[in-house]
Amino acid sequence: MKKRWIILFGIVIMIIFGLGIKFYMDEEKLNKEMINVVYSNEAKSVFENGLKSLDAKALTGKGVINTYEIDKKSIKQNPMGGINVTLHVNGDSELYVFFTLNIADDKKLIDGGGGNSAKLEKLLDN
Repeated sequence: MKKRWIILFGIVIMIIFGLGIKFYMDEEKLNKEMINVVYSNEAKSVFENGLKSLDAKALTGKGVINTYEIDKKSIKQNPMGGINVTLHVNGDSELYVFFTLNIADDKKLIDGGGGNSAKLEKLLDN
């Protein structure tokens, strides 16, 4: 009788361990897919359009926003759908814009909203 419980316990532990590995692998796959989307040309277009709506002279060298880079650590799945991502502006981590990328009905990426840092807002208001 004791031997059966030990065997049953061992099987349960193996099942739990196997499910843990599966969930970890699924999450890794999702993270890689989100990174691919965020670094795509289509996302680049969404980001640049969003930056130009904040600063008409963005990315021209004449505006407040001259360069941006994606904060890879900020890429997360939005609980309401889409992907949250933060862009650092002009190499300054205190100047940032965050986006939520969504997929429209026609399967294209769109800007699902976001915002920017108070420090960037102050620079844009001047």
